[in-house]
Amino acid sequence: MQRWQFFGVWISVALFGAVVSCQPGGSDSTTDPEPTGPKPIEYQTTPYPWKKPANFPEPTYAFSKNPLTLEGVALGRALFYDDMLSVNGTVSCAFCHQQGAAFAHTDHALSHGINDKIGTRNNLGLQNMAFYKSFFWDGGVQDLDLLPIAPIENPVEMGHSMPALLNAVRQSPRYRPMFLAAFGTDSITTDRFLKALSQFMLTMVSANSRYDKYVRNEAGGQLSTDELAGLTLFKQKCSTCHAGELFTDQSYRNNGLSRANNNDEGRSLITLRPEDRFRFRVPSLRNVERTSPYMHDGRFWTLEEVMNHYSTNMQDVPELDPALRINGKPGVPLTDTEKKQLVAFLRTLTDTDYIADRRLSAPN
Repeated sequence: MQRWQFFGVWISVALFGAVVSCQPGGSDSTTDPEPTGPKPIEYQTTPYPWKKPANFPEPTYAFSKNPLTLEGVALGRALFYDDMLSVNGTVSCAFCHQQGAAFAHTDHALSHGINDKIGTRNNLGLQNMAFYKSFFWDGGVQDLDLLPIAPIENPVEMGHSMPALLNAVRQSPRYRPMFLAAFGTDSITTDRFLKALSQFMLTMVSANSRYDKYVRNEAGGQLSTDELAGLTLFKQKCSTCHAGELFTDQSYRNNGLSRANNNDEGRSLITLRPEDRFRFRVPSLRNVERTSPYMHDGRFWTLEEVMNHYSTNMQDVPELDPALRINGKPGVPLTDTEKKQLVAFLRTLTDTDYIADRRLSAPN
């Protein structure tokens, strides 16, 4: 998904979220032109068996405001894979977030959408959404329940508007029974639409890589000599930023990329703070083997190129993060052997179960 390009648009998302959240029960709001219809009925849903991985931190998402059910997850899954979410019916969420690429998009360096329009940033993969405090390369959205609005209304991604999209969903005979099953009413509102998508995205938990089995002492968790050496190197040289079991500290940093061909100012477009210029979020490294290209602008296509950047090609820019300045010089010194060992370790973070999980695939 592509983050919104202008601060004014970001503000509109926040205001939109405030309008929705201020409605009684978060349901039929003044922004949703469906004031009449069946009242909620007595209904029974089946709780979804969501479980925190043993080696993960506590989730940040407030499940109490949107309890996961099998019916809600099924509805969100159907919406996630539906081209209807784009204005011309050609682009679904899954168009840019492909399961085989750990829900990233590896076909292009930069995201693209309707009519082959090209965005300005690389597409981040979707995984472990329950554990994040903010989203996109610049952290422009801080509530998972509001996240889909950005790509849906982005003119180069899905190009739709929420009111028009909701009207289209209401006209579809497919969805009213699904909303009824999930929420006890077939009245389709912004709040229910977004919460259904959140329910599905919350099931995107990737925590069953070979590395995970290693740290949990499970069968199949054996690491080779080079992979173990890479793990030791990673803890020494990479874990300041790519910290913990999410492999990100969720901060925003400058990693010394050349600005010769890309002058994107990153986080500062959201915060308007000069000190945030050219800073971008530290992405998770889970499934990194599957999510090329790398960096916010997709400039590197291989992990080996990434290693070369950090070891010898980092630019000495004023905004460079202090953690990446070693002995007064930019870069993290790495021998060729160490680079190979780090890449070997990073490949142990690939979760093949996640990539092949049929519960996350397109319905039918």
